[in-house]
Amino acid sequence: MGEPAVKARRGRGGGGAARRAARTTVSFATEKTIERNIPLYEVLDEATLDIIEQNAETVLAEIGVNFVECPEALERWRAAGATIDGERVRIPRGLARELCKTAPSQFTQHARDPEKSVVIGGKNLVLAPVYGPPFVRDAEGGRRYATMDDFQKFVKLAYMSKWLHHSGGTVCEPTDVAVNKRHLDMLLAHMTLSDKPFMGSVTEPSRAQDSIEMCEILFGKEFVQNNTVMTSLINVNSPMTFDSTMMGALEVFAKNNQASILSPFIVGGAMAPVSVVGTLTQVLAEVLAGVAYSQLIRPGSPVIFGTFVTSIDMNSGAPTFGTPEASQITYGAGQLARRLGLPYRSGGGFCGSKLPDAQAGYESANSLNAALLGGVNFMLHSCGWLEGGLVASFEKFVMDADQLGTLHKFAKGIANDENAQAMGAIEEVGPSGHYLGCAHTQANFKEAFWRSDLLDYKPFETWEDEGARDTQALASARVDKLLSDYQQPTLDPEIEQRLRDYVAAKKASMPDAFT
Repeated sequence: MGEPAVKARRGRGGGGAARRAARTTVSFATEKTIERNIPLYEVLDEATLDIIEQNAETVLAEIGVNFVECPEALERWRAAGATIDGERVRIPRGLARELCKTAPSQFTQHARDPEKSVVIGGKNLVLAPVYGPPFVRDAEGGRRYATMDDFQKFVKLAYMSKWLHHSGGTVCEPTDVAVNKRHLDMLLAHMTLSDKPFMGSVTEPSRAQDSIEMCEILFGKEFVQNNTVMTSLINVNSPMTFDSTMMGALEVFAKNNQASILSPFIVGGAMAPVSVVGTLTQVLAEVLAGVAYSQLIRPGSPVIFGTFVTSIDMNSGAPTFGTPEASQITYGAGQLARRLGLPYRSGGGFCGSKLPDAQAGYESANSLNAALLGGVNFMLHSCGWLEGGLVASFEKFVMDADQLGTLHKFAKGIANDENAQAMGAIEEVGPSGHYLGCAHTQANFKEAFWRSDLLDYKPFETWEDEGARDTQALASARVDKLLSDYQQPTLDPEIEQRLRDYVAAKKASMPDAFT
């Protein structure tokens, strides 16, 4: 997918020259969405799933959920048959589940390059970068507040990353632009610096509306109303509270046929029970209420069953990542999402480490693999996450993005055709031989094994002669190379100018606000 930015020149040296040219070609190719050809890991049995579903219905019917400062939401729920007590909504058993039936089991999010559109749901896994950190880190400048320049660099890195299917949303929070205006610059960056799918703004309902209007410039108004071009993150204020900011943004997106990830934000032991089954009960109750509400606004509007769950260190109170309990919840929530027939969001390159070090690697690997085997369809935070989500790291971004290639390879499953059986190779080599030069190896070696574009496999002497670089140093060099190779995707100049005019007019219409 995508054409090389620099085409290899045909040399006179035959195959050797062609191979050298291929190694130096700059490519903007993006791999197709992961389509799993592997079984999923189901950690919960049917009896336990039934218990969780029954208990979630009890939570909705008897305990209820709060819709804070959402008078329109309360009236919608009242009309649908819920009991309203102040801001508390009690939803009769079965009502939320029935409303959820109109939500699609999968949908296409269109990109401005149609070849990069993604299907969210089914056996697919869409990978998107980190979302939300106010800080960034790189090896040269250390930890600092994020700027718009940092944000634009991350968008470029996501565009250049072969394994990322999505440009994401607030890849970092650019603190050098006013709070009430930065969403405009972020959307403009996604729309002009990349042609992959992206996310809308949810920090205020009017900013969600700005997202719609900018998409109407980019894609055309009729296309936006008839197709999904944005996926956006709507967090529940766990436990069991929906606020006017998130619900207002959800209403804007649902009315305009745009997708929302309905995602409880839970630190186990603080915002949910310490037990896995108790947490999953609360997650399901919150998702049922949120998804059902999206369908009250517009039946058939696309929505994703989201789960973001960490455990807590009971000594320090800090969130922990890559833990067995978090993986169990990821697996279990996936089973619940599939029983509801909804696309599923969870997982990511989660870690609590302050640096892109061994702790970051271990914890992130645990989280990424659990998401793959747990049936996640949309993985936010798949690369760049550091320090519990407070920091977007340039080095970890490319380290994680490189490792996402292993998910692509693993998800393909294991071939068993005649070529894969390799009986001809076994016969050719026989006892006491080796396979390096046999015909089967020569025919398959280029594609047989996944290979990192980042990690070092050289002999010790070569590694030492090249400066004995650790993984962070290798990642720094790769960041520099990707940014130097970046070339902006073509966009109709008239559309780009209209986008820039829209942003300028919106900014001029209001004073700066930094709170």
